[in-house]
Amino acid sequence: MSTATLSRTAPPKSPTARAVRQFFSNKLAVIGVVIVVALMIFSFIGPLVYQTEQISTNLMQADLKPGENGHPLGTDGLGYDVLGRLMIAGRTSILVGLAAGVLATILGTLWGSVAGYMGGWVDATMMRIVDAGIAIPGIFLLLVISAIVRPSEWMMVLIIGAVSWLVPARLTRAEALSLKSRDYVLAIKATGGSNARAILRHIIPNTIGTVVVNATFQVADAILLIAYVSFLGMGLQPPATDWGAMLTDGISSVYSGAWWLIFPAGIAIVLIVSAFNFIGDGLRDMFDVRGQS
Repeated sequence: MSTATLSRTAPPKSPTARAVRQFFSNKLAVIGVVIVVALMIFSFIGPLVYQTEQISTNLMQADLKPGENGHPLGTDGLGYDVLGRLMIAGRTSILVGLAAGVLATILGTLWGSVAGYMGGWVDATMMRIVDAGIAIPGIFLLLVISAIVRPSEWMMVLIIGAVSWLVPARLTRAEALSLKSRDYVLAIKATGGSNARAILRHIIPNTIGTVVVNATFQVADAILLIAYVSFLGMGLQPPATDWGAMLTDGISSVYSGAWWLIFPAGIAIVLIVSAFNFIGDGLRDMFDVRGQS
């Protein structure tokens, strides 16, 4: 049998297989996955392999250049090993960013789904709240709250999640407005099904593409917000740290001649944020393929 005949008789690929293939055909998305996995291994497994003192200061070992006294990236102004601190800071930034991004996505999805499905005065009221929240810069609210309450890691998750859910809410609401007129949703209304069932069983599951894509951007934005707040000195308190706090310390150390300290945390922030944006672009292409099948 010829190759042409085999190709004609081969079964068509499933929509899921085509979507996955579309994702992996996006080289930047694949690079993004590799970077995220590598940084997670570095941040969570690295401290188990490369163990350093990150609680007690050692001024005798302060501001060592990379490679001195067995410190691959040198030490900072308090004598902390920069490589070990980069791992600990990465664990905080990634954990808080992921948790805050997921929280913002869940809150925004629920809010937008209810507003879009219910319509009328309910939709108008809920979306005016969203519009008012979007009008206030999230970084401003985050700084105000951080000034009132010195945040822990989980407090940062709640604060960032509370200021980041507005965009997912608008996106999900737009999807819900088109989905509520579909036959399967109208059938639930006709048979006396509850609004909660329609939202949870049909509206939210059918917005999953938009939700998942936006979630990756939410994580990237959350990591940047953590860096912003810590850079301005309103983040976690020492000895806890994150990449934004390390960047602040690095810039302060430039004036004392330790210019190399700005690079580790700065490069890590650029890599992780870019990686999640690459993944989001790949997921958007993937769900577009599934929507066309």
